[in-house]
Amino acid sequence: MTHIQHNAGDDSVRLTRRELEILALIIEGHSSKHVGDLLFVSKRTIDFHLDNIYQKLQVKNRMQALQSATRLGLLAETE
Repeated sequence: MTHIQHNAGDDSVRLTRRELEILALIIEGHSSKHVGDLLFVSKRTIDFHLDNIYQKLQVKNRMQALQSATRLGLLAETE
């Protein structure tokens, strides 16, 4: 399972707790609709958060978000 964590050493990217939660679920391969269902919000709300995440990470899609989060040390792999 992938967890997202704040990188204390990098103040240039600040994701909210909810954005981190959504990013973790998206990186696990869940669709926006499924993430919305899991978090009891609409797909539109998830897409809104994803847009904010993409802007903060300066990326355009999920794959780039994964790569950027990995490079910035926002991802922590756990078993």
